[in-house]
Amino acid sequence: MNTAADVLELSPVVPVVALDDVAHAVPLAEALLRGGIRTIEVTLRTPAGLPAIERIAAEVPEMVAGAGTITEPGQARRAVDAGARYLVTPGTTDRLLDDVEAAGVPFLAGAGTVSEAMRLAERGATAMKFFPAEPSGGVAFLKAIAGPLPELRFCPTGGISPRTAPDYLALPNVGCVGGSWLAPASLLAAGDWAKVEELAREAAALR
Repeated sequence: MNTAADVLELSPVVPVVALDDVAHAVPLAEALLRGGIRTIEVTLRTPAGLPAIERIAAEVPEMVAGAGTITEPGQARRAVDAGARYLVTPGTTDRLLDDVEAAGVPFLAGAGTVSEAMRLAERGATAMKFFPAEPSGGVAFLKAIAGPLPELRFCPTGGISPRTAPDYLALPNVGCVGGSWLAPASLLAAGDWAKVEELAREAAALR
């Protein structure tokens, strides 16, 4: 995996997970893999984020671990040092873009408007995150910009459900979607890895 475009091809649904307990990281990654999901975006919203990435990278190397919610310079390098193989930002500033570019791994920078997408394209990005997808116009927005910006592809994230995911994945400018429904907090707390595997299998079949 060498480019952001490669990230879009890993799985039709990228689980977006905020872990509170590092002990959940490995069994979660293993359950997702058994279900056919090859990647996970571990957000840095909790203190468990970085150590969870480190555990997944070390103990479940078949799972491609990414680090999400990169919002501050310095986070990108710490995430890569922990084992993250790609980075995801909710939005972009020049300073943050410089930082994620310098980290040396693929990244999906966040865009929520046409201007933001064009600005990222000027920086050389052809694959990016569309966030927050549903509040920003959802499927209709992505259909509308496919004409003037045909070279761009997206991973929409934010408010997407199992019901709406197929509508996004049917678009030519969508490579995958991000979703939190594969690993909700209730299943993590219960350690219900069989249910996580079931949800992963359903998500993997969407492509």
